Amino acid sequence: MSRADILLVGGGVASATCAKELRAQGFDGSIVLAGREMDPPYERPPCSKEYLRGAVERDATYLEIPGDVDVRTRTSVLKLDPAAKTARLADKSELEYGQALIATGANVRRLPVDGAQLEGIHYLRALGNSDAIRRDAHGAGRAVVVGGSYLGTELAASLTDLGMQVTMVFLEAVPLERHYGPAAGAWFGAQLEQRGVRLVPGASLAAFTGEGERVTGVRTEDGQSFEGDLVVVAAGAVPDVMLAKQSGLPIGDLGGVRCDAGLRVVDADGLFAAGDMCEWDSPLHRGPARVEHYEVAAGHGKTAARNMVGQDVVHDEVPYFWSDLGDWATSEYVGIAGPDGWDDEVVRGSLDDGAFTVFQLRDGRLVAAVTVGRGDDLDEARRLIASGERTDRAVLAGDT
Repeated sequence: MSRADILLVGGGVASATCAKELRAQGFDGSIVLAGREMDPPYERPPCSKEYLRGAVERDATYLEIPGDVDVRTRTSVLKLDPAAKTARLADKSELEYGQALIATGANVRRLPVDGAQLEGIHYLRALGNSDAIRRDAHGAGRAVVVGGSYLGTELAASLTDLGMQVTMVFLEAVPLERHYGPAAGAWFGAQLEQRGVRLVPGASLAAFTGEGERVTGVRTEDGQSFEGDLVVVAAGAVPDVMLAKQSGLPIGDLGGVRCDAGLRVVDADGLFAAGDMCEWDSPLHRGPARVEHYEVAAGHGKTAARNMVGQDVVHDEVPYFWSDLGDWATSEYVGIAGPDGWDDEVVRGSLDDGAFTVFQLRDGRLVAAVTVGRGDDLDEARRLIASGERTDRAVLAGDT
């Protein structure tokens, strides 16, 4: 049986960042990083943006990893034995480890409606999915995007930049409403419409329509039909806890592997979790939290690494992410709004001028902020979110 001082399970940004931070903290033991994809760890945001549009090559998305880390692509970990500290790999070999990080990410949420088996229906999670979408888009004229999240809007922008006529079908009243709120969402919706994207709000998908084995569009619950030579679904993701369950790890109420504030898996000595499938006791959220964003996974990787080398830190970083609509607009977000949302909004700057920050409050306390063109506001937002103090609306609006 082979051995690694540290085993990193999952080929994403959490594992890559953990490996890099371990070396930065002076750890000189052996590290094995095992990922099931054909590529080494890479940045996922370009999958819906630059890489999808063909603006960057594949290897430009690859993340920096110390050269002495044993990176094993196309290597699935089938089961962990936390007590024995062993991992069983897909090739039936076993690996003993001293400490381990499980960071298996998430899987796309598939829509079980009529026509789901048709060719030309795409979901996006990996570089290979981007390749398939770009191949299908070549020579095609129309696309339907299902979903109004940041991924849906990014896809709509990229497909428009590829010369396609895009229809975007989504449940919310405006795009991005669930994260950004109605005011900012309306602004982003206007940006999409100005560039030719057809918005179909408040629409629930009933079926994919097709001719023969090929998709030709979608039909909504209210009977509307929209044509597309291809359909891309951005209906969210679910944490990939299959390995965790097979290994007997505890799963929390939010669907992730239960961890303490330092990302240590509960009742599993030497085992940590990170990324989309990690549910940790968050000092900022004041309770269990699970956050599905790329930048959060990177932060988790750093925290896990520091605790692996004995620093005993908690993960109290305010979650952050950013999103691009082609080269039209870039938004940045910090926050802990979570499923409880917010009950008040304050706008600083000007939506009309396209330079604004929307502060989101709950019970008078700042829980999130989204900005376009006013990135400096985020430092103030981070401080207020972390403090949990009540906030004056006039100060947030910039009136004083």
